[in-house]
Amino acid sequence: MRAGRVVCALLIALMLVGLPLGCRRQRGSAFVIALGDNIRTIDPIGSPSVDAASERVRSLMFNSLVKKDEKFDYVGELASDISRSADDTTFTFTLHDGVKFHDGRPLTSADAKYTLDLVFSSTFAKSASFYEGAGAERKSYIKSVEAPDPKTLVVTLVHPWTGLLSNLVAVAIIPKDGYATQKDHPLGTGPFKFVSYDSSQQVLDLQANPDYWEGAPHLQQVRVRVIADTNALQAELRSGRVDIAPLPTSLSPDAIKLLGQDPNLQVLQFTGSNLNLLTFNTSQPPLNDVRVRQAIAYAVDRVSMIRDLLLGQGKIAHSILPEESWAYHAGQKYSFDPAMAKKLLDEAGLKDPDGDGPQLRFENPVVFKASGSSVAAKNYAGVIQNYLKNVGIPVSIETAELNTLFDELRRGNFQIFYGQWVGGNQDPIFFKDLFATSEIPTETRASRNRSRYSNRELDALLEEAVNTFDREKAQQLYARVQDIVTRDVPVLPLWYQANMVIARKNVKNIHVDASGDWSFIRNLTVEK
Repeated sequence: MRAGRVVCALLIALMLVGLPLGCRRQRGSAFVIALGDNIRTIDPIGSPSVDAASERVRSLMFNSLVKKDEKFDYVGELASDISRSADDTTFTFTLHDGVKFHDGRPLTSADAKYTLDLVFSSTFAKSASFYEGAGAERKSYIKSVEAPDPKTLVVTLVHPWTGLLSNLVAVAIIPKDGYATQKDHPLGTGPFKFVSYDSSQQVLDLQANPDYWEGAPHLQQVRVRVIADTNALQAELRSGRVDIAPLPTSLSPDAIKLLGQDPNLQVLQFTGSNLNLLTFNTSQPPLNDVRVRQAIAYAVDRVSMIRDLLLGQGKIAHSILPEESWAYHAGQKYSFDPAMAKKLLDEAGLKDPDGDGPQLRFENPVVFKASGSSVAAKNYAGVIQNYLKNVGIPVSIETAELNTLFDELRRGNFQIFYGQWVGGNQDPIFFKDLFATSEIPTETRASRNRSRYSNRELDALLEEAVNTFDREKAQQLYARVQDIVTRDVPVLPLWYQANMVIARKNVKNIHVDASGDWSFIRNLTVEK
């Protein structure tokens, strides 16, 4: 018997060796998606922080009441209709028919009420947005949540608040009384069902939801693998062990271009909305003079940087909002014009002491801060340093790790900062976060107006804009906001990073929208 077992084992081993590579690669036929950042949690609503990687995988398993459309406006997802009362304090959501959770239970308004009640009454990261004020002054915007019938959910506010729909986008609807198991076994209504998750290996396995209410996915099995290392990701793509890498943030434009030359791979480029920008400290000289900030805007050749450094994988930005936004308005534009930059510096009293000689316009260099862990950030800083030197502005580049940088920004210990906004810049409410006087950081409050820009006219416009539900009126108000912001240049938008996708050539139907979310995964197909 023992000899027979040995023979059988040898036969099996020989059969495996004889298999062609394509068969050995099947990995249980799972379609493999590479993700560049760690999945911090699979808990859809209760995590202590919110990160992009976890939100991307959440969207594969869950739906929310509300989603963003192609113009970054808010429309129903699980809600087939959303209506608002005349006094702007009551929102009524009508749920779609035929929606089921992954265990077969039908979705009802009781599930949505349970989810929202839990979020509104907890200390989750996603709960914070539904409160105004801080400390003893912290109060909920929400007065009540009711489910008068299985298809209707009614949310009543304490007073009118335009932020309800935008903040519901991130809230995944879970089954009534089902939160206890969500951290280990997520169960939603999304296109894919949870199978398993290995947090140490950062591997998430999913399977298609055949009863998905918007139509079953084409991919039957999906594996999400976190591959943070640049070289490892390139090797896995070339070997065929990864089928697609959407928005591979760890890969440089050069690396992406090289992968496009692989006969088995395709590189696709889509318009993106994530914004790269310079933030100016408007409270310190010389950047407290608007003419100096405008001069910098004219001195930087963004078109050449996109062409030469990004290899075309980006698009010049004239606003913090993406061009697709319903509220987008370009305002004042700045083309590359060194002569205009020099003229503005002269007008600001920063005369060139020796014409085109080696002396610069002032002795103390402007401090330019960037992340020390980002090779791209350091490269961009060096190029911008040279552009500014050419018009007589001396620049000193300082790098630090990100947490230290954010602390320095909060304290105002910088003059220029290079950074990126991911996702947040899609909503015009973001203008208030970035530029309202009330949002200037303090020792105890890490707010987002890091430029320390203050303009009372803008404050009044922002207050009116963020509190109006009238889209036409809001559009006009935000146009005026963008005229002021682009004129005064507290920040200089550089470019929108393109949404790049690398995939095997047999992967079809790849269509990524400007937000870069993973909703497109459901529609992917694979040619045999």
